[in-house]
Amino acid sequence: MPNDDEFRTAYPALNKELESGTAKVEIDGVRAMSEKTETPSAERFLPDVADYIRRCDTMDQAVEIINYMLKRGEINTKEARKFKSQLKAQGLRSFGTKKETDHYLHFGTSE
Repeated sequence: MPNDDEFRTAYPALNKELESGTAKVEIDGVRAMSEKTETPSAERFLPDVADYIRRCDTMDQAVEIINYMLKRGEINTKEARKFKSQLKAQGLRSFGTKKETDHYLHFGTSE
């Protein structure tokens, strides 16, 4: 195992990062995972807003889903604004590929 000086010499960027302390990085990305790369889970699957939006054919349907989830208390006003903003700026499919009828019969419930 290398000592501190050897580590600093061998890995200067990593050393600098470690010495600077913990950094927080906000990830504001787009959900676009492939069903084939996801790993199965033993937990019961509970769809979220993005899962419901992925079933929509139109932007109006997606807005209706967001408003409904807000009304039910599943999401808060800030989250609803973020979903609508993403929808407007990046489009309906920015939440992932469309989930067709019987999606879970073909891909299971481990998404």
